[in-house]
Amino acid sequence: MARPLWFVKLLKKVFPGVKNIAKLTRFPILGKLFEILLFEGDEIIYLTQDSVIQINQEIMSPEDLVLPSQVLEYFIEKAKYHFIMNFCICRASMKCQNYPIDLGCLFLGEAVLDINPELGRLVSKKEALEHIRKCDKAGLVHMIGRNRLDKQWLGVNSGNKLLSICNCDPCCCLWRISPLLNPKIGKKVHKMPGLKVYVTEDCIGCGTCTQGVCFVDAISLVSKRAQITDECRACGRCIEICPQHAIKLQIGDTKFIEKSIQKIDSIIDLN
Repeated sequence: MARPLWFVKLLKKVFPGVKNIAKLTRFPILGKLFEILLFEGDEIIYLTQDSVIQINQEIMSPEDLVLPSQVLEYFIEKAKYHFIMNFCICRASMKCQNYPIDLGCLFLGEAVLDINPELGRLVSKKEALEHIRKCDKAGLVHMIGRNRLDKQWLGVNSGNKLLSICNCDPCCCLWRISPLLNPKIGKKVHKMPGLKVYVTEDCIGCGTCTQGVCFVDAISLVSKRAQITDECRACGRCIEICPQHAIKLQIGDTKFIEKSIQKIDSIIDLN
């Protein structure tokens, strides 16, 4: 059943306290309950920014270049139904001033027909692709996958027929809480296969990359040098913002696009 507007307004008021809620998942019984209700069956992938691949992967020839945005294009072309939210519930809840609140999530699949039409609109494939391009231009980073939390708050019937494409920024991204979650839940949101972000000897410890750039607080200064932890989801924002070009992306699996598509295809029914 589609969620009424009063429910969405209530959710916006609760959202700013999401970090405190995330900590509760560390308690065994509560953690299991949260997983069943909000995260069961989830598989969500952070997509590395296209610009990072283009700038740093010199070994690839132009004709062989593959970009993370191709994952989005594949599913937008495959889906019959496309729904754009009128707003980003995360940015709206946090009153974000640095990124557009009106660039909301894009949902794909038959389940979007259950979404309250007052929250957004059905669009064509062309409009869906244009929406993604607008989000790219605004500096937002995409996450794609099956997200039970979206099924619950939107009130749709079938979670395996709802594909979520979130357009995130560091001030509001829901999955910024990943390090606070029960590790079993936090690992449901991960980077593209075979990618690794690392710091080179060119780092001078300026700290630019630690100033609200990372979605999951995976980068910090240690002994006057940037250090990246295993929490990194390889979105590429730190690579793009580093004034010394001291942070690089390593592609350890040239089939990272294909494998990302296969993983999502196996858990979402867009037919």
